[in-house]
Amino acid sequence: MPKRVETGTVTSAAASKTRRVEIPRVIRHHKYGRIQHRRTVCHVHDEHEESAPGDTVEIIECRPRSRLKRWELVRVVAKSTAVDVASLRSGARATQIKESAARAEEAAAGGRADAKEGAST
Repeated sequence: MPKRVETGTVTSAAASKTRRVEIPRVIRHHKYGRIQHRRTVCHVHDEHEESAPGDTVEIIECRPRSRLKRWELVRVVAKSTAVDVASLRSGARATQIKESAARAEEAAAGGRADAKEGAST
């Protein structure tokens, strides 16, 4: 029996060498005919840790590696273009702190220069 190959999106990379991949699918309700969005969650072995959250990956079925891991990463189809807003904010905050410290230092140095000029005259 051939091994299944699926394509999904990485949703979590919290554990070492393990990725949580969601495979979306659309089905029609058997009785009411309404379109429903479902997803299959697979735990994938990523030996070289080349995928990150948001990436689209191709996975293949394999022997059980642990209680949950039954899939292996084949390749990263597309890297995520999402921006990590939290890291941008923390970086901007660090820049603001550095700038305010530099301004305070310049003001203190300028105050010392004024005091020296006043004492000499």
